[in-house]
Amino acid sequence: MKTICFCGCFVISLLGKTQANDPNTPATRITPLTKTITHKIGNKNIRVITSQYGEKQDFVFVALHHNEVTGIETVKSVLEDVGGLLIEIENDNNRNINFTLDRRSFEFDPNRMFSKIGIKKTLQTFGRSNERAINEVDKFAKRIVQLVPKTTYCVLAIHDNTDGEYSVKTYQKGGQSEKDARLVTFETIQDPDDFFLTTDSLVFQHLTAKKYNVVLQHNLRVKEDGSLSVYCARKNLRYLNCETEHGKSAQFDEMMEAAIACLQEMRLDN
Repeated sequence: MKTICFCGCFVISLLGKTQANDPNTPATRITPLTKTITHKIGNKNIRVITSQYGEKQDFVFVALHHNEVTGIETVKSVLEDVGGLLIEIENDNNRNINFTLDRRSFEFDPNRMFSKIGIKKTLQTFGRSNERAINEVDKFAKRIVQLVPKTTYCVLAIHDNTDGEYSVKTYQKGGQSEKDARLVTFETIQDPDDFFLTTDSLVFQHLTAKKYNVVLQHNLRVKEDGSLSVYCARKNLRYLNCETEHGKSAQFDEMMEAAIACLQEMRLDN
């Protein structure tokens, strides 16, 4: 009986190894460990969802605008393959966050909250600002950045844009954000609304070689607007934003695949 049991276990073990080495066998997908964090700003409870895929924390994807959903499913699929962390702000499918404090209403863009200068400006842009409101938003921003592990290789932002309103041309000569860019690659075969923005010169070179629209942020003279890209530059964190026109899922898929390949290649080179 013991011999039969041994043989059976051996066959099962061998079969398992054969299937693992079979290129036709689908790769195991990583199931995320998801947690919900609730943070109160004034009277508003904001949910932040973290999804950790496996143990790796090389790549941290951040979705700050809840109405920009084009790339979310692609990012989840990528994480199921390579592992990493996804941080999402849930905000009733709205871009900006509204809250009430001391019976006054406030509104801010969550991609302008990573410095007090940026917080004050975004609050003023959408209505009013005061010290208490600035401090409330600042606490929320600090909570978000605390979720980014210190071992992270790259912070990847997920953004959509509206046709013609924000593009690689925004950073070209004569554009509104010309001074914020160190280098700009504009491929005429690509839609200008679909582009990368990075704080890292090697990432810029790799993605330029792949014929994408790419902006290299000028980390020394970029204006302090409270955006995550500026925060990452100040903290010496590698940052890459994949920006596509709203609804262009196939384009986002292609660009994100290129971005991950680029970052993995850079890691191997190091």
